[in-house]
Amino acid sequence: MRPGPKGLARIAGALYLLVAVFTIFAGAVNANVVEPGDAAATADGLRDSALLFRVGFVSELAGAVCFLATSLALYLLLRHVDRTAALAMVVVVAVSAAMQTLNLVHQSAALTVATGQDHSGAFGPTGPDRLAALLTDMYQDGYLISQTFFGLWLLPLAYLVARSGYFPKALGALLVTGSAGHLTDVFSRLLAPGAGAAISPFAMTPAAVAEISFIVWLLVKAAREPAPDTAAAGRAPSG
Repeated sequence: MRPGPKGLARIAGALYLLVAVFTIFAGAVNANVVEPGDAAATADGLRDSALLFRVGFVSELAGAVCFLATSLALYLLLRHVDRTAALAMVVVVAVSAAMQTLNLVHQSAALTVATGQDHSGAFGPTGPDRLAALLTDMYQDGYLISQTFFGLWLLPLAYLVARSGYFPKALGALLVTGSAGHLTDVFSRLLAPGAGAAISPFAMTPAAVAEISFIVWLLVKAAREPAPDTAAAGRAPSG
């Protein structure tokens, strides 16, 4: 039996919550193990916390899968509003998930180099440490680039949320500010890393508020019954 709007909303909310939990955990593990700018400390951290690092790796992979599943649940919930916008949302998330999962290769390679026994002869005594640190840096850059799509998917989602009648229009506006926060964080850190790092907490605060608010609404309020005129508009053919 296919779930109704409230059921789909709560499924999407539960999946989105898992995205947040898995991703935050993976980020915390990475921050605990990797020491930016210190190759030796990073390599030691990888060797000393290899199992924890692998758990973080799997956690991020699971988060990417849940992210894609979230977009599919939201597509089923909101496709009646505008099928083109709903498809665009899923496509952006699919691109993001593909980039994020492929980027995990850098983490896997860093762990292999740091913990392998056969690399010192090929790279010299300090070569494996430097290479492992380089690979973790490449992972961080790849994650930052994929964050572009974490911001972009919120734009069609905001449009669908605002027009659906299931949610308050203010929630759609909040998601737009969340998108702007993600994109500001990405481009400021790419163009001016020092200034971007200082700006990042201020840019990411509205993004966090928007996404947490949406998750809470999905789980607690689900999808409210739209007003009659909004429901009629939602049933009208769209692109």
